Amino acid sequence: MGMAVGPKKGSVKNDINVTPLVDVVLVLLIIFMVITPMLQRGKDVKLPQSKSIDEENKDSDPIILSVTTDKHIYIESSEYDKEGFTPALKAVLEEKPGRKILLKGDQTLTVGDVREVMELSRKAGAKSVALGVEEQK
Repeated sequence: MGMAVGPKKGSVKNDINVTPLVDVVLVLLIIFMVITPMLQRGKDVKLPQSKSIDEENKDSDPIILSVTTDKHIYIESSEYDKEGFTPALKAVLEEKPGRKILLKGDQTLTVGDVREVMELSRKAGAKSVALGVEEQK
């Protein structure tokens, strides 16, 4: 607390010091700005919309596969061609067997493009592949 200077010496100043508040808010802002880009996994794609979606199982940590509009295939954030995709996914599945796979395909892709990636995933040893969609509003 500060002391007021003036006719009443020794009186307590009752103004709020906002400097520590601003410091804390700025630190929190910087932390959120650094962490937010790390929260998204996989490659950024525009997902198709669906009226009904399955509830997400929070216990599992799926492997994220992404297929972009230019038909590039990603495992998490690493890009692979069709020949290198199957061995790479097989290696990921061998590290942690039993992990679920979430396939995020851009909404501009055809069904055949997405089905091809699903078949490559099955050849790599995936037991099931879930499709990622956005909830229709």
